[in-house]
Amino acid sequence: MNVGGWYEPGSTPLHRTPAGWKFLVLFVLAGAVFLVGSPVWLAAICAAVALGYAVARVSPRRCLQVLRMLAILVVFVLALQWWLLGPVPAIVMCLRIVAALAAANLFTITTRVEDVVSAVERGLRPLSRFGVRPDRLGLLVGLTLQSVAALSTIAAEVREAAKARGAERSVIAFTVPFLVRTLRHADELGEALAARGEGDG
Repeated sequence: MNVGGWYEPGSTPLHRTPAGWKFLVLFVLAGAVFLVGSPVWLAAICAAVALGYAVARVSPRRCLQVLRMLAILVVFVLALQWWLLGPVPAIVMCLRIVAALAAANLFTITTRVEDVVSAVERGLRPLSRFGVRPDRLGLLVGLTLQSVAALSTIAAEVREAAKARGAERSVIAFTVPFLVRTLRHADELGEALAARGEGDG
């Protein structure tokens, strides 16, 4: 199942790394960026993530999509934090967001949803004796990652279409197509779940 995901097939070292290890690195990195308070160290982490995109040979089009998505969020957060807390806290917060989200997107680009689900299921299997359902939790993690990537892609494509029509400032020109495509994605996802036999309790 890969409905609208961001996965790009490849044979790079990042693509070949097991999903469980990549998930662990992503978890550690996400925790680290919110513990580190130095702009220099956060910038270094961002540079390391950017190097990861180069190692994975991510297509320029996909890199542009990621940058576009991050730019909108960063501009908003930077302005708000600068106004409330000042320049340094604003820069620190933006670097944290860029590092965490860029790393998460790199994970989805280089990892198939099926591999994520399998890795989570294997990791949680010892807990099944306590009533935990590893298969359900694995599917939940996979769908969460996939849905974030899919909605980001839909938003970027709808925004580009509105811009091409000269309606980039229109809320309706973005909202209506975005909702329609999101509902269509939800239908496709429901069909995929039904095919797996996960649609009912």
